[in-house]
Amino acid sequence: MIVGIGVDLVDIPRFERSLERTPRLSERLFSPAERGLPTRSLAARYAAKEALIKALGGSDGVHWTEIEITPEPSGRPWFTLTGSTAAVVADRGITTLHLSMSHDAGLATAYVVAEAPAEAPA
Repeated sequence: MIVGIGVDLVDIPRFERSLERTPRLSERLFSPAERGLPTRSLAARYAAKEALIKALGGSDGVHWTEIEITPEPSGRPWFTLTGSTAAVVADRGITTLHLSMSHDAGLATAYVVAEAPAEAPA
């Protein structure tokens, strides 16, 4: 059963300017493994993290660096969650997160669907 959806769109040049103006922003938003990626990939990951927060219905207990987007061997993006962020997702009964990301023409986008088991009929 779908319990949340989220979508986000990021202007890549604007995002790049933000990273240049605030050098420590990268440390606040991305895991160490993500920080060396190209700006277009970071923008897509930022969009994915924002979309996840929207799918969860808010950011209480969620920490940016505890959300890492890691590719499967096929290249499919996947959330790797740790710490309180993983606990928030589990506490909300979410068992599956679906993620799609893309970047083109100066824009990066991400879409997240959160699923939980269907409730048993009363």
